Amino acid sequence: MLVLLILHLVAALVAPLLVRRWGPRACLALALVPAAAAGWAVAHTGAVRDGGAVVETYTWIPQLRFDVALRVGTLSWLMMLLVGGVGALVLVYSARYFPPGSVGLGRFAAVLVAFAGAMLGLVVSDDLLLLYVFWELTTVFSYLLIGHSTERRASRWAAAQALTVTTLGGLAMLVGFLLLGQHAGSYRWSAVAAAPLPGGGWLTTAVLLVLAGALAKSAVFPFNAWLPVAMAAPTPVSAYLHAAAMVKAGVFLIGLLGPTLAAAGPWRPVTVVAGLVTLVAGGWAALRQCDLKLLLAYGTVSQLGLLAVVLGAGTPHAALAGAAMLAAHALFKSALFLVVGILDHEAGSRDLRDLSGVGRAAPALATVATLAAASMAGVPPLLGFVAKEAVLAAFTEDPWVLAALVAGSALTVAYSIRFLWGAFGTRPGVADTEVRRPPAAMLVPPALLAVAGFAAGPAAGWLSGLLEPYAELFGPVDEHLALWHGPTTALGLSALVLAGGVALHLARGPLAPALARLRSPVSGSQGYERTIHGFDRLAIEVTSVTQRGSLPQYLGAVLLALVLVPGGAMLATAPWRVELAPWDNPTQLVVCVVIAVAAVLAVGARRRLTAMLLVGVTGYGTAMMFILYGAPDLALTQFLVETATIAVFVLVLRRLPERFSARPLRRSRWVRRGIGVAAGLVMAGLALAAAGARRAPSISAAFPDLAVAQGYGRNVVNVTLVDIRAWDTMGEISVLVVTATGVASLIFERSRTGPRPRRPRPSMPRAGRTVWLLGGQTLGERRRSIVFEVVTRLIFHTVLLFSLFLLFSGHNAPGGGFSGGLVAGLALTLRYLAGGRYELAEAAPVGAGTVLGAGLAVSVGSGVLGLLLTGEVLQSVKVDLWLPLVGHAYLVTSIFFDVGVYLVVVGLVLDILRSLGAEVDRHVEAAGEPGRGLTVQREGPRS
Repeated sequence: MLVLLILHLVAALVAPLLVRRWGPRACLALALVPAAAAGWAVAHTGAVRDGGAVVETYTWIPQLRFDVALRVGTLSWLMMLLVGGVGALVLVYSARYFPPGSVGLGRFAAVLVAFAGAMLGLVVSDDLLLLYVFWELTTVFSYLLIGHSTERRASRWAAAQALTVTTLGGLAMLVGFLLLGQHAGSYRWSAVAAAPLPGGGWLTTAVLLVLAGALAKSAVFPFNAWLPVAMAAPTPVSAYLHAAAMVKAGVFLIGLLGPTLAAAGPWRPVTVVAGLVTLVAGGWAALRQCDLKLLLAYGTVSQLGLLAVVLGAGTPHAALAGAAMLAAHALFKSALFLVVGILDHEAGSRDLRDLSGVGRAAPALATVATLAAASMAGVPPLLGFVAKEAVLAAFTEDPWVLAALVAGSALTVAYSIRFLWGAFGTRPGVADTEVRRPPAAMLVPPALLAVAGFAAGPAAGWLSGLLEPYAELFGPVDEHLALWHGPTTALGLSALVLAGGVALHLARGPLAPALARLRSPVSGSQGYERTIHGFDRLAIEVTSVTQRGSLPQYLGAVLLALVLVPGGAMLATAPWRVELAPWDNPTQLVVCVVIAVAAVLAVGARRRLTAMLLVGVTGYGTAMMFILYGAPDLALTQFLVETATIAVFVLVLRRLPERFSARPLRRSRWVRRGIGVAAGLVMAGLALAAAGARRAPSISAAFPDLAVAQGYGRNVVNVTLVDIRAWDTMGEISVLVVTATGVASLIFERSRTGPRPRRPRPSMPRAGRTVWLLGGQTLGERRRSIVFEVVTRLIFHTVLLFSLFLLFSGHNAPGGGFSGGLVAGLALTLRYLAGGRYELAEAAPVGAGTVLGAGLAVSVGSGVLGLLLTGEVLQSVKVDLWLPLVGHAYLVTSIFFDVGVYLVVVGLVLDILRSLGAEVDRHVEAAGEPGRGLTVQREGPRS
C-alpha cells in the first residue's frame, strides 16, 4: 500500500512534464497509477473476503505514537476499487475531454493524480491522525481542481466555498479524533475499536465533532450548499470528486466508525435526521433544475443523505445495504456525470430546455445513460435496485424513517426520468440538437461503469459474500443481498417507489407551481454568502474599534488580558508550594532594585533616547542577575542581545521625533505604570506556580551527563541547543530567517540580493594622509569622528576573531554560534556607525539573504550528515583526529550546526543594518532631507 501511495506521488510530480511532451494523451499513461490501486484491491480480494485485513505499519514519529499504519478491511477494499477504478476511467476520459493546448492541463493532471493518492491514503489509514492528514490533503487538492478555471469568478468562489466548509468540518473532526485517541490510549483505529470506550460527556462531544467533519465532507445537511456550487469544476472533476471519491469520504468515515460509535447517544439521531432531511430536500431541488449537471449535483446531495442514513443506522442489515448503495452510487453517478460531459462537449449544451432528439442522434450514449439512470432509480435487475431494496428492508421496523426513505426514493425516480427525458427525449417545438459522434475514449469509461452496475445486479449474491464481513461488525447478518427475495414488503415498497416517481414525472406540469413555491426562503448558497459577508462586516466593525493605530493601546490590551485571564486563573487554582528565599546574597537585591527603578523611570520618560537607555539598563541588569546565579552563557547572550537591541533602537530613533508626544498625560502614565506592575506580578506568580506544580523530576537533570556522553561537550547550554534540543533551535533559526526577510521586504524598494551600493570615487588623498575607513570619506565632515574610525579600524578584526573563538570554543566553554554571531554582527555595526552605508558594503560585500540562506542550509545539512552517519537526523557524531604538532583531537559534527546558527545571526544583523540603516540612509539622501541620517559629501582637494 505504501508503494501505491509513493507511486501516486511520483506520478503527480512528473505529470506536468508528461503533459508538456504528449499533451492530453499523457492522461492515458497516468491512468495506470490509479488502475494499479484497483488491481491491488482485486488481487487481495481473498484476504478480505472472510473478514480478514491487509495490514502494513511503518514507524514514523514514535515519540508521538504516530506511525504510518495502513489497513484494508472490507469497506476500505471497496473504496479502493472505486477510487482506483473510477479514477483510472476519468483520466482516460480526460485524454479526449481536454483539447490539445488546454491551459493548465499539466497542473490539472498532476493535482488529479495527487488527489487520487490522497483519497487512497484516506481510505487505507488505520491511524486517526494519519487519516486526518490525508483528509486535509483531499480538501486542498479538491480546492485546486474545483478552481481549475482560474479566470472564472464562479470557479474561484466555488473552490473557496468548498475549502471553507470542508476545512472547518475537518478541524472539528480533528478535535474529536484527539478526544478519542486520548481517552482510548491509542490513535490506531483498529485498537480503539477492539477495546470498549469509557463513557462520559467527552464521548458525546467527540461523536458530534467527528460527525461535523463527516457531514461537511459529504455535503449532508446543514453543510449541503457547497456541492451544487462546486459544479463549476470541469466535468471529469465532478465525475470523480463528487460521485466516487471526495464526497464519499464523509459517509465512508461514518461507515468506518459506526461499528464502534453507533451506540453512542447522538450518533444515530444525527446521522438519520440529517440524512433524511438531505435526501428529501436534495431530491426536491433536483426536480427544479434545468442544467443537467446541477440536476445530478442535487441528486448527489440527496443520495449522500441516503448513505448517511443507512451507514449511520448502526444495524447489520443497514450496513450491508449501505455498502451496496455506496458501490452502486459511485458507478451510476460517475457514469452520468461523464455522459453530461459528452453532451456538453459534443452537443454544446447541457440545458435540458435546449436539447431535443439527442437519443436518436446518439443511441449508444443514450443506452449508457439509460442503464446508469435506471440503476439510480432502482430499476431491476441493476445494482441500484438491489441496494435500494436492501435499504427499504433494513428499516421496515421503523415506520417514520421508512416513510421518508420511500418519499426520497420516489423523488430519485422522478429526477432520474427527468434527466433521461431532458437529455435524450424529443421536445415538441424544439429543433433536433446536432450531436457529434463522441470519441471512443470518452464513451467507453461511462459505458464500462454503467455495464458494471448492470452486471452487479444479477451477481448480488456473490457481492453480498464480499460485503457481509463489514456488516457482521454490527452483529449477525440474517438477510443477504439478492436480486429476488420473493414477494416481500421491501419489494412492494420498491414498486411503490417506482410508481410514485413515474407519477411525479407525469404530473410535472401541474406540479410546476408547487416546485417553484415550495423552497427554502434562503438557499444554501445565499446562506453561505450572507454568513461570509456577515463575518466580513463583523471583522470590519471589530477592527474599527480595536485597531486604532495606537501601539500603547494594543500593548495595554494584551497586558490587561494577561493580567485578567491567566492571572485570575492563577489566583483561583495555582498550587503555592514553593519555598522562597529573598536572596542568596545582598548583591542580587541591589541589582533588582536597579532594574525596578529603571523600569519605572522608563515608563515616565519624555525623551525617546532616555527611555531606550533606561530599558537597556533593565536588560543589562538581567544579565547581571544571570552572572550572580552562575549562568555565564545566558549572561553573555543577554549582554550581546541587549547591545544589539540598543544599536537597532539607535537606527530607528534617527527617523523619529526627539520627544514623545504631549500625551500621555500624567494620569495615563500612572495607569501604564499600574498595568506594568500588575503584568510583572502575574508573570512572577506564574513562574512560581509552574515551579510548584511540578510532580515529576525535571528532564534537564539528565542533561549534564547527556552533554558529555552523547553531545561530547562540557557546556551544557550549548550542547542542549545544538544536540539535545536541536529541533527547537532549527525551528527558531527558521523563524529568524523568515522574520528578517519579511521585515526587510517592508523597507526595501528593490532586491536585497542585488549589487551592493558603490562608494563614490574620492579624489586621491594627499601624500602622508591615512585613510582609516574607505567609506568614511563619503560622510560629511560634521558626521565624521576620526577617533571612532581609528578605534574601529584597530579592533574590527580582533572582534571578528573573538566571534570565531566563541563559535568554536562554545561546545566546552561559554559561547557558541549565537553568541559568536552577535559579536560578529556588532563588529559590522561598528563599521556602519563609523563609516556609513558605503563602509558597510566594504565590510560585507555579500547579500544578507545569501548569508541567511547559507546558514540555514548549513544547519539543515548537518542534520542530513547525522542521518547518513547514524541513521538519525541531527545526531552528533564524534570524529577522532590526529593532527601534526597537536596530537590527538576530536571533531563533533554539531559544530556544523553551530556554524549555521552563526551565519544566520550574522545575516540577521546584516539585514537589520542594511534595512534600518543603509536603506533608510538611501531614502533620506533621495528625499534630500538635510541634517538627517548619514549624508554624502563630495570629496575634493582641501585648500
